[in-house]
Amino acid sequence: MSTSSRTRRPSNPRIGSLQRTGRGSRDGSRSRKRIVSLHDAYLFALRVAYLNYLLQPRSRRTQHIPAPPKPISRSSTSIHDLMKDFSLVRDSKSTKFPHGFIAELEKRLTGVIIGKEKGQEFHEAAVKRSFAAFFNAFTEQSFKKRMEKERRIEDLVLIFFSSTIKELQKGKPATDDSWKLMADRHLALFVRLVSLILREHDWAKERPELAGRLVMLENKLLTNAQDLTDDSRNGVNGGTIIEVEVPLTYEVKDMPLVQTVARMFQLPNTQVQSDIDKNRSVWTAKAALQDLKAYQTLLNLNSRRTLRSDDFDLEDAFEAWKRAEAPDLAQMMLAIVQSNPELAKATYSSSAPQFNPTPGGSEASDSGYSETSRKMSMSEASSYVIDQPVDMTTISPTDASPQLLERNEEVFTFIPPESRGYYRLVLVQALSHDLRDESLQATEATVDSPSFKLLSKQSTELLDEISLRWRIPYVSRIILFLDVIREKFIEQEISLDTLDAAFSFIKEPLPDNKKDVKFMTALLFDRTRWTLQDFALNQQILTALHDAILRDLYDTALQCYESKPPSTGPLLYVLEHHIYSDPSFSKSSEDVVGFVNQLREGLREKAYTMYKDFLAKNLSQDQEKWEFYDVIELGKAVLALAQRIQKRYRKNAEIMGVNPLTALVETMLPLYAGDARDIVKRILQLNSAKEQEVPVEDGFDLYRELVEIRRIHMEALPDVEFVFHIEDLLADFVWRWIRLTETSIVGWVDGAVKQDNFQVRIDTPGQIPTEEERHSVSVIDIFSSFNQTIDRIVQLNWDNDLQYAKFMTALAKIVGNGIARYCDIIEQKFTKEMDRLTPEQEASSNQTRQEKWMQLAKDAWSNKEKIEPFQFFPESFVKLNNIDFAIRQLDKLEKEVNVDACVDVIERNTPPISQRQRKVSNYVFTIKIVEAEDLKACDPNGMSDPYVVLGDEYQKRLAKTRIIYSNLNPRWDETVDITTQGPLNIIATVWDWDTMGDHDCVGRTSIKLDPSHFSDFLPREYWLDLDTQGRLLLRVSIEGERDDIQFYFGKAFRTLKRTERDMTRKITDKSTTQAPTQIEITDALKPLFTYFDDNFAIMNQTLTRDSMTMVMTRLWKEVLVTIESLVVPPLSDKPSQQRQLNQQELDIVFKWLQLLFDFFHAVDDETGEENGVPLDVLRSPKYFDIKTLNFFYFDPTDSLIRTSERMASATAARQQTQRNNRLSAPAAMTSMPFGGAAGLLGTPSHRKSKSIMLSRNLGTMRKAKEDKRKEAQADPNDDMILRILRMRPEAEKYLRDRSRQKERLAAAAAAEMIVRQSIMAGGGRMTGSLPRR
Repeated sequence: MSTSSRTRRPSNPRIGSLQRTGRGSRDGSRSRKRIVSLHDAYLFALRVAYLNYLLQPRSRRTQHIPAPPKPISRSSTSIHDLMKDFSLVRDSKSTKFPHGFIAELEKRLTGVIIGKEKGQEFHEAAVKRSFAAFFNAFTEQSFKKRMEKERRIEDLVLIFFSSTIKELQKGKPATDDSWKLMADRHLALFVRLVSLILREHDWAKERPELAGRLVMLENKLLTNAQDLTDDSRNGVNGGTIIEVEVPLTYEVKDMPLVQTVARMFQLPNTQVQSDIDKNRSVWTAKAALQDLKAYQTLLNLNSRRTLRSDDFDLEDAFEAWKRAEAPDLAQMMLAIVQSNPELAKATYSSSAPQFNPTPGGSEASDSGYSETSRKMSMSEASSYVIDQPVDMTTISPTDASPQLLERNEEVFTFIPPESRGYYRLVLVQALSHDLRDESLQATEATVDSPSFKLLSKQSTELLDEISLRWRIPYVSRIILFLDVIREKFIEQEISLDTLDAAFSFIKEPLPDNKKDVKFMTALLFDRTRWTLQDFALNQQILTALHDAILRDLYDTALQCYESKPPSTGPLLYVLEHHIYSDPSFSKSSEDVVGFVNQLREGLREKAYTMYKDFLAKNLSQDQEKWEFYDVIELGKAVLALAQRIQKRYRKNAEIMGVNPLTALVETMLPLYAGDARDIVKRILQLNSAKEQEVPVEDGFDLYRELVEIRRIHMEALPDVEFVFHIEDLLADFVWRWIRLTETSIVGWVDGAVKQDNFQVRIDTPGQIPTEEERHSVSVIDIFSSFNQTIDRIVQLNWDNDLQYAKFMTALAKIVGNGIARYCDIIEQKFTKEMDRLTPEQEASSNQTRQEKWMQLAKDAWSNKEKIEPFQFFPESFVKLNNIDFAIRQLDKLEKEVNVDACVDVIERNTPPISQRQRKVSNYVFTIKIVEAEDLKACDPNGMSDPYVVLGDEYQKRLAKTRIIYSNLNPRWDETVDITTQGPLNIIATVWDWDTMGDHDCVGRTSIKLDPSHFSDFLPREYWLDLDTQGRLLLRVSIEGERDDIQFYFGKAFRTLKRTERDMTRKITDKSTTQAPTQIEITDALKPLFTYFDDNFAIMNQTLTRDSMTMVMTRLWKEVLVTIESLVVPPLSDKPSQQRQLNQQELDIVFKWLQLLFDFFHAVDDETGEENGVPLDVLRSPKYFDIKTLNFFYFDPTDSLIRTSERMASATAARQQTQRNNRLSAPAAMTSMPFGGAAGLLGTPSHRKSKSIMLSRNLGTMRKAKEDKRKEAQADPNDDMILRILRMRPEAEKYLRDRSRQKERLAAAAAAEMIVRQSIMAGGGRMTGSLPRR
């Protein structure tokens, strides 16, 4: 455990005091001295509420005065006369009601009876009875059927009239005929109902005549009854309605503001009623008028009972306020007089008060009292507030003297002596009551504002009335309101949202007109018009709220690390928009800095506490139970908290200049880093003591977690170094994983090959496979494994370039081993398939000797010319495609790994060669089995089918070449790598392949591979004599095996290329088994081309285009070797038994060469497209060597010798010039050693060694080939001339002398190379960085 985790940080005493104090004691302002009793405040509030009741306009009610009875005027026209208009057109369809009318009429009659008809005239009880009587007759089935059939409106009218008369006559004396007019009225209503039905259903348009007659009938019926609505208002019997004033009841139930006072002070209505009854004689309108007169007098006297100039900072502000008071006082006096006209007799002089249409000054409406009333209540203005300016000059002043008013303490009835104190106490009571009142609903929350509760409408109306009567200025009301809000907030009776709403409430006036808005806003923000007391109190309010909000902000900010912390946004919003934005508030920079420091330390202390909680939760007390998982979980907890805080404060990263994320990471990350280091070391120690290992996956998971922690640490604390190096601590887990991979790689390859049937990947049989489908799954699987292996390290994002480069080097070695294993298995399977017996050979193996000779005789007699192509297996070609695919995938992998960058990093971090001991423990010998000559004939036909087997001194087979059929001078050109740590004896055995029985031994030879003999690392050629007859040419080069990524990739590439080359040779050998002899050279071209075409057709079905081109290229090289062997013998220092061709034979050979060139080029005659081997490959150096034979082939021997000497001198001079000009140039190796003594000594060759480093990717291999081609063109030699001279016996002495000359040149070049290598041993260092894959 780290020291930082065990030692607790000392806490800040200021923060501690804040934490101990908490929200419960956030009151930082001075206490207010209470000079007003609650009972007195109640009484004065009650007086104002009662006065409001007295001055309210009297309600009025209507009263009906009946008119004297008039004689009833009866209609002189009977119902039958009225219906004549319908009977005259009895047969007309236009006067019949439409179909469906009866049903609609029944619905409307039902509506009239139950009172659902819209018209008020249908709601009278008498009307409903008449309609009900008709409804009974109407619903009789016989009547309805007759009406639906005849559809005559007069029948309905007559039935309704008769049923109505019967209903109205019930209970009436015989002399009472008042029912007659009622019958006409009810019948008119029925006719009106019928007309309504016709209009609502658009039937009136169809029957306009019927609609018109109904209107005429209704008018006739109403001739004596007049309008229906008049009866409903004035009564049927007539009369007059007058309005009378309702007298005052003086009961609390009729006094809304008095009821508000009772609820506010929690008093029963009975007690309030008692207080009103007791003081009715004193609390009168006259007393209110006297209060206003006295206030006006004291105002003119500049008395202390009103505001004075001393209460304002500027004299202009006082004068403006004083001028604004006069019109308000006048309006209030006039309102009292208007409500009590009897007061005018004692108040006014001879003239009555008049309205003044033009106010006396511009300040007439500046008081703000009526505006305040509308603003805070949003209700209608009081009845006594007159909107018009009034001339109150006719009102008499008070009778009391100014001196008496000044001395009397109780000069007012309705205005308290300390109006501000009384008003504040009433305001406290109002706000307290409304906050407690559950029936008062809070405002609905919106996007811009939360839900809150302030003053109710009733409380606001009462406060408006009080402020008006007590002459409390608008600004004073606002400041006192804020002071009460401040007190409630500090005492935690209201929330922050309510505080915010209170500020917004006073800053955003809500009066009815824009003029009031403009005036009240100007008054509130023009601080020069405030009283000094309001200004000072406002400062105290802001200071107290500031301190309280900062304490809340501190407490809230300390909860920011919790899962669901309260938001600091509302607190900061109130501070910025309501406290700091107020010009009266002065913010001290020292206080702000002090708070910031306290908050920062508090957050660090909180982060420390939370980390200790994480540690206790995720780590056991028993160290034996500790695991990497615990460290990972602890890191995840720290990261999750940091990410949550970062996301939470993404938009507003700081709280009053303090960043919670910074405070968190400054505290937690160093603590975690130190603890993680100590815990991991302890876990490793405990597992080592138990001889156990922590799982590799746990190490990888821990690395990823620690790296993420370190990344956040670097971003948040760029100047603070991480506690420890994660890579150094956990690198062993990567090496363990690499070792596990190394042991598993062979199993991966074997498993992939075992599951592969080596078929092209097609979906349906007979489908032609694409280029990407011509390799099988095994090569895909193994390279998928290689990529996953490398990706595993890459995905770790290892942050140590040197270690990463070493990891990649080790993985490159593993990949190389896997590829070598895959090539070995594939080549074995491929060789088994290619070396199988043909059907003829299998049949021949079962024949007796006599049967074999008989078969040969039959073949000779039949002159069999058709050569059947070798029956290749498609699986064999798929295997070759796999190797080609593997080469391309390995090249891609080499680029992704960025091999060169890995080498640069290792070189930059490795001492120069001169400062470190150069020790090579493993050596790679590359042995190329070139050719043999003059071998012993082992077959009856005088030929042999030779192949070479290389083994060590313990009879372990190391390599085997392909079989060259019917040839005593075979050329294999096959290469094998042998790795050794010291000298190794190699035994080379040449065997003759036989179809039946054991193979015959052609001859043996041996060579000792000693690394000390190759200290110059130059290639050498050895002609080794066989123990029977003939000799074998081996080319040997050495390369020190290095722990180098380029070396491992080069070795893997060379393994693949050699496997590809060997497999290609086996295919070409099967295609060139029946190569023509010199006698058959002219006639063999056609069968040869046919044979090639047959083989190519088989190959083209399976091989990819690249593999097909590679096979044809290899076959072209075999063709060139064969043609070359026909013209000249191999290079040697001894005369050859081969006969030189004559001119005709040579022409045939060159004609054959041109035909074969065109055949392999395969140009389409129509399109000109090249389908075969590219021209640059066909025109190889060997091709040009053969073409140049025409210039020297028939020259005399002396001329050839002179040309050879001239070319040798030019070559020596050119090499000397190169050595002088370029010290670092490679040693001149343009001369070639011959056999004999030089061959036995192993003379260095002029050929460049195909080193592993030059084969590390496809790019380096292509470059090496191009350099070889350019070197051959730029540096011609006399090899071809020497090979021609071998067929001239007289040139034997020159050949021997030329061999010794080359030996001397080669020895000098070797010595120079050794010196040059020693000089360059401490060469420069490379620089570079290591990009990732």
